[in-house]
Amino acid sequence: MRPASPPPLARGRPSRTPGPGSAPAPSRPGSPARAAGERYVIPNLRNAGRILKLLGRHPDGLRAADLARALEIPVTTTLRIMTTLHLDGLARKHDGRYELGPVLIQLGTAALAGTEIRELALPLLQRLTADTAETAHLAIPCDERSLIVAVQDSPHPLRAASRPGFLAELHCSSTGKIFLAFLFPQRLGEFYARARPERRTPATLTTVAELKREVELTRQRGYSVDNEEFNLGVRCLAAPVYASDGAVTAAMGITASTVRFPKERIPEMAAKVRAIAAELSQLLGYAGPR
Repeated sequence: MRPASPPPLARGRPSRTPGPGSAPAPSRPGSPARAAGERYVIPNLRNAGRILKLLGRHPDGLRAADLARALEIPVTTTLRIMTTLHLDGLARKHDGRYELGPVLIQLGTAALAGTEIRELALPLLQRLTADTAETAHLAIPCDERSLIVAVQDSPHPLRAASRPGFLAELHCSSTGKIFLAFLFPQRLGEFYARARPERRTPATLTTVAELKREVELTRQRGYSVDNEEFNLGVRCLAAPVYASDGAVTAAMGITASTVRFPKERIPEMAAKVRAIAAELSQLLGYAGPR
């Protein structure tokens, strides 16, 4: 199963849940496919999905009132949705806060196991780690974030890397910068307005001007670098992976301590990561620029 293209960055303000007998909310003009699909949307099922996504970005959990306020859903509707998700193991409640439930671990593992690109990438990640002695990872775009789907750990006892299933912000992760540069270069202003990039470290790029320069640099050199922008003392580098149609479908990268991966080694590491990413692109049917 090849990962789907990322959803559009722009989404309209979510509508309130219609009452019984209400007509479906009107779709945006000029989008026949979207208008046809909206006819079959179940509003509260969509709201449940939005709630789960929001909880995924808040490991400490959120109260029902916080969820309702953030997503503009009535509190009573939110409580009913959370009760249902809790009964089915998709959410759990702790000290008055709702968190993601254990059933999602099983579902996430099953989803990753069925991802074709992940299976193709695993032996290449092993080679990249063997060649660099650092942790290698593969990510795909997911809901305006970078989703880590496979990781090959470094042999070093001290290592810093995210685990499969982790969602990283686009503006401060090396894989995320690949998606900004190759999937959303013309919509940076739109992304900035929606995501409002946070400063995770003193080195994090947070302005539109900074992101534009970084995107242009990434496209020119063919790889991205996270220079302690996500975590202090950690440097990451990633390269794009292309599908058969020439579109960037994933990003492959490495994560290392800045002690072992100083700036002087960036050209060397970039060559190794780009070579392995190119091999994965070929396995996906990519034949080079058309």
